[in-house]
Amino acid sequence: MSSSDQYKREIMNDLARGDTDSIDDFPAANNYENFDDFAQRSTKEERRHLFGRSFHPERVPSSQMEPELQKAVAQIQPNERDDVAKEFLKEFKQRGMSDRDLERQLGLSTHHASRMSADDVSKLAAYAYHNHPDLFRDVMADQPAILKFLSNPLIGAALGAIAAKWMGNRH
Repeated sequence: MSSSDQYKREIMNDLARGDTDSIDDFPAANNYENFDDFAQRSTKEERRHLFGRSFHPERVPSSQMEPELQKAVAQIQPNERDDVAKEFLKEFKQRGMSDRDLERQLGLSTHHASRMSADDVSKLAAYAYHNHPDLFRDVMADQPAILKFLSNPLIGAALGAIAAKWMGNRH
């Protein structure tokens, strides 16, 4: 059994049991109506905590994640895409990577976040996912718009676990 299959099975088992253990640190986290409400009203720390515990990029193969990122980025609003691009570039800069170097290395159409196409933002996200999973996770916690458009079952299972945890006490 592949690690992806095993991970999916673990997530599904957690969902079946209604496992909400990791959310206990955030008592208010069960007061969200849906993902958009959670994304808008939760703190960055809440999202980082939940994504950090439930979403493990190393368990989702790149071959499954890259097409998902392309589709998801294409579906978010242009202003949200700009915010995601700015956040990725900011995080990369803090690690000593310039926007111009990333433009050349990744074949981006520009190094200006506000002028990036969906394809450019997808390339930034995929690069972060492959090479800096902690940076990827942090940007997703800071800019969760992409997450609601990921449709891969394995990725959906991870997000389902997150959803079950923050909506766990709503019956």
